[in-house]
Amino acid sequence: MSQPGPLGAAPIRHLREVLTGAPGVQALAVTIIGWSFMIPFTHSLLGWAGVAAGLATLCFLAALMLIGRREYIEWSGAIPLTIVVFVIWCLLSVLWATSPGVAIVGAAYQLGFGFLGVAVALSRDTIQVVRAVGTAMRILLTASLMLEIFSGILLDTPVPFLKISGTIASGGPIQGVFGTRSFLAFATMIALISFVIEWRTRSVPKPVAGFSISLALMCLLLSRSPVMMFVAVFLGIATAALYGIRKASAQRRPALQWGLLVLSLVLALIVYLNRVWVLTLLNANGEFLTRYSLWIQVWRLIPVNPMEGWGWTGIWRQATTPYNTINFSLQTHHTSALNAYLDVALQVGLVGAGLFLILGITAFIRSWLLASNRRTVTYTWPALIMVALAGTSMAESFVLTSGGWVMFVICAVLASRSTSWLARFRETRRALPPVPRE
Repeated sequence: MSQPGPLGAAPIRHLREVLTGAPGVQALAVTIIGWSFMIPFTHSLLGWAGVAAGLATLCFLAALMLIGRREYIEWSGAIPLTIVVFVIWCLLSVLWATSPGVAIVGAAYQLGFGFLGVAVALSRDTIQVVRAVGTAMRILLTASLMLEIFSGILLDTPVPFLKISGTIASGGPIQGVFGTRSFLAFATMIALISFVIEWRTRSVPKPVAGFSISLALMCLLLSRSPVMMFVAVFLGIATAALYGIRKASAQRRPALQWGLLVLSLVLALIVYLNRVWVLTLLNANGEFLTRYSLWIQVWRLIPVNPMEGWGWTGIWRQATTPYNTINFSLQTHHTSALNAYLDVALQVGLVGAGLFLILGITAFIRSWLLASNRRTVTYTWPALIMVALAGTSMAESFVLTSGGWVMFVICAVLASRSTSWLARFRETRRALPPVPRE
């Protein structure tokens, strides 16, 4: 007669069996991606305790899933070294942070969402990730539009505790479940890329694809975010360039890649020389002036701790130095530097900023080359997402926390799978004949 197992072992074993099946893994991926973009909504309903509980629960489920599927995962070189080094530096910043307790919470928050991103990337291939993002975003954007219609048309009143202004009847801006119009626009661009890839690969029926793309375009327009509109134009140009490179012959692609690099540098120089006109264009509703004032304050505090920074917190805590100083000077309530690159330099210094740039540039180059050389349209998804993340990071810090960080990690891991030196080494080793034995 078999002995009963420890109390609670059977439910955990059953849960692990559910999570290791294909439907369970995909459902978990959809939940992770969807919830990571719903942090503002979760915080409004349950506070930071609810966010922490949700993060811990999903990390536990993701760990069970990885353990159950460990035989199907290629662990060697699975996580890019650039991610590991950057996260380790952020964790080490706890040692010199002005508020160690806050820094520990911020580092754990970043580590938790990073782990969720790695779990999704390791357990799903690229098209499955696209499907998971598409499913999650369809739900979130539909829910956002329904809440906005309920608030702005049926009730004709804002919902302050959900940060919904109820202005959809006048053309926006709308916030939905994302808390701010900028985060809504950012999520919508991620969704739009995923919906188009779903349509091109015929992963969903045509009516679903048409509804999804129309929904994303409507939410993007109703967000009325001038910064995100500029990023959308930037993304459109990058998409056209990638399409041209993919259509070219293999012999012409290297020359086109170098030509595109030179053209990008020339355009960057032109934008810099005409920066007054560009900044005036971006300053719709005074948004850029707000950002510029904030950036000046952040830039002044970076030299105080230039190499190591003030300690990683991710989201700014209002009672923590130097964020309380910045907000007091501006008489406002910012939770980030509204620029990921400045935010990293402020929190973890020039060393951390350098590691972050290496991580971003490496992931972008890998994903871009993968999209250029692989014929399947699915491989364009990480490259276009990286373009959206890089462009958004110039005016927002979404890429450093929650949904933005999850997407960043997913793209870096997916691109690293096929283009890292470890992957090439494994392929070369498999191709070599076996060594004869005496």
